[in-house]
Amino acid sequence: MEWDWDFVWQIMPTLIQGVKITILATLLGSVLAAIVGLGIALVRRSPNKALSRTVGWAAEFIRGTPLLVQLYFIFYVLPDIGILLPPLVAGVIGLGLHYGTYTAEVYRAGIDNVPRGQWEAAKACNLSARQTWTHIIIPQAIPPMIPALANYFIAMFKETPLLSAITVLELMNQAKSVANTYYRYIEPITLVGAFFLAISLCSVVLLRWLERRYGKIER
Repeated sequence: MEWDWDFVWQIMPTLIQGVKITILATLLGSVLAAIVGLGIALVRRSPNKALSRTVGWAAEFIRGTPLLVQLYFIFYVLPDIGILLPPLVAGVIGLGLHYGTYTAEVYRAGIDNVPRGQWEAAKACNLSARQTWTHIIIPQAIPPMIPALANYFIAMFKETPLLSAITVLELMNQAKSVANTYYRYIEPITLVGAFFLAISLCSVVLLRWLERRYGKIER
């Protein structure tokens, strides 16, 4: 089968729409993962052992099961108990919760990396818990986390084709639809790979810049 440039330009608008949905799902999923991860990390440091262990077990369960299974559960099982979500919303929630359990470990490591003396200094200065976290701990913990968090962002982006299983019209789903309609697979599937490679490389460049710009802090 020969490469057909006319066919490429014909299907390009459809694939571009898929790229937009893919990027949107990744961005929203990353924001949710960052919030969920921080929440899990903070709760696991709670003096309430029952709450800490419960959240820890839940996070381990999510980490230990495939993302695809979780997406199916959110989109196909929850409606049986009256929770019906649009495909994109279900996909974002699935991505956010799944990767939130991984970012929680990144947050935990970053917080534990803050020298104990910083906590003691904040206590000596009579700072409240909120002031300690917002002015002392978080500003020192976040910069070293940026490379790891960015790597999870890239990994999430590359897993968005799984959203096609719950009918999200992301890039892979659009490509499959085009291929099945015209019975031509080489152009749409090749373009999917090219789009993912190009965006991933751009993300890596951004990651390196963030690492140089924010990856180190003065102690």
